[in-house]
Amino acid sequence: MRALRSFVFSVWFSVMTVVMVLCGLPLAAFAPHLLKSYAGWWSRACYAGLPICGIRYVVTGVENLPKSGSALIAAQHQSAFETLLWFTLLPDCRYVMKIELLHLPVFGWIARQFGQIGVERGAGAQTMRGLLRDANQAWEEGGQVVIFPEGTRATPGKPIELKVGFTALARMSNMPVVPVSTDSGHCWRKGWLTKRPGIIHVNIHPAIPAGTSREALMSEVTSLFEALNSPVED
Repeated sequence: MRALRSFVFSVWFSVMTVVMVLCGLPLAAFAPHLLKSYAGWWSRACYAGLPICGIRYVVTGVENLPKSGSALIAAQHQSAFETLLWFTLLPDCRYVMKIELLHLPVFGWIARQFGQIGVERGAGAQTMRGLLRDANQAWEEGGQVVIFPEGTRATPGKPIELKVGFTALARMSNMPVVPVSTDSGHCWRKGWLTKRPGIIHVNIHPAIPAGTSREALMSEVTSLFEALNSPVED
């Protein structure tokens, strides 16, 4: 039964995504300023199917997010859940995502139209310069940049391994960092038939002040991420 419910939710998620992306084409072409709100509608439409597989989510610490203006969010990443969440919580979310996603037909073009940031893995200093340039542009426009310090989806219970890119971004921009921990991987696992009932917790922590050293920033974010990083029990 769990596999069937997971399958039905995955179909729902896929259909909502395809429909919303296609319906978003006219907005991207003629009213790109509306895409920020539209992305939130898309995310909520996808999340509306979560009860199918018995999942709900609880967000705490929303008061630590800016109501408007620039921000740097360092979010733990355990599942596809986080790739939609921030469109529902931030007024002008700009994800840092792998550049391949911006090359996808239709979706990639729409994402570029409202300022999503692509990075090429393994390109070293060139990637960092491009990331800083695009992030600065987002901040000048009042956007909130969301970066996943782990670089990719991490398996719950595995040691936390953060990339240094987010610390460099914080240092060079002199921005405070808002860390966010989650345990979404316990419910929303990789694959079509691997959702399980439960509650996803999202904890938004107070901002770490600008100017914090790289070592202290890495240590504090790692510690916060570890708090919800228990192994998955089958």
